[in-house]
Amino acid sequence: MPQARVLVPTGYGTNCERETAHTARMAGANTVTVCHFSDLVRGTVRIPEYNFLIFPGGFLDGDHLGAAQAAAARFSSTRSPEGRSLLTEILELHREGGLILGICNGFQLLAKLGLLPGWEDSPLTRQISLSHNDSARFEDRWIDLSCNPKSPCVFTQGLQRLQMPVRHGEGKLIPSEQEVLDRLLRQEQVPVQYVDSQGRVASHYPEDPNGSPSGVAGVCDPTGRIFGLMPHPEAFHHRTNHPHWSTGADTPLGSSLLENAVTYLQSRGQ
Repeated sequence: MPQARVLVPTGYGTNCERETAHTARMAGANTVTVCHFSDLVRGTVRIPEYNFLIFPGGFLDGDHLGAAQAAAARFSSTRSPEGRSLLTEILELHREGGLILGICNGFQLLAKLGLLPGWEDSPLTRQISLSHNDSARFEDRWIDLSCNPKSPCVFTQGLQRLQMPVRHGEGKLIPSEQEVLDRLLRQEQVPVQYVDSQGRVASHYPEDPNGSPSGVAGVCDPTGRIFGLMPHPEAFHHRTNHPHWSTGADTPLGSSLLENAVTYLQSRGQ
């Protein structure tokens, strides 16, 4: 029977791994493992045994040298007992049809590793980064998102509008050049954007919480199987998580993103 086997690496500063794992279980994943980075190094947990890798939020390696910068160096240079870099094993998981999700600090890690935007003509070349919010403050509040129906992103299929919290100090998308942003938009690799109450793409604070151009809240690779976003879907896995749940607020759960991912894997025999 096709299964969704989820791995949530933690350690050295992550702080959302338990709620992320819980949300994956609620989404119907068959297996969910939370492991410390050192388990990957020792080989007690092996990336190739999973088909859904989730990098949770937090402050990997204290965000030394910049958000997830030190962590990116760790994943790129550290080898498994088989002698392969952990980054190589991550790439193989993706090539074999697996999914990769980066939430907040996890999104920063995917960008620093060069896994996003994931273009074949510039493999693992850093094209985007996430920098300090324009507000120069840590933003911790709920925001509105629109989902792009034309995006190949596996996680957002069938979704139109979402609400979930952001909690970050470095969430502003910085493309290496304007053409990078233009290409992301042209190729529909921006699955989610910050919007105002009317559903219009946010261009100003506070609807755009960090100043990302074109309200970019997340980016996927061309296959739609690698997805990074700044908002926290794992923080909205039950209707009572919503600040207005008692008034009858009816909005899709943030965990719908993970449900889509699990359904995708279970329906394709991965």
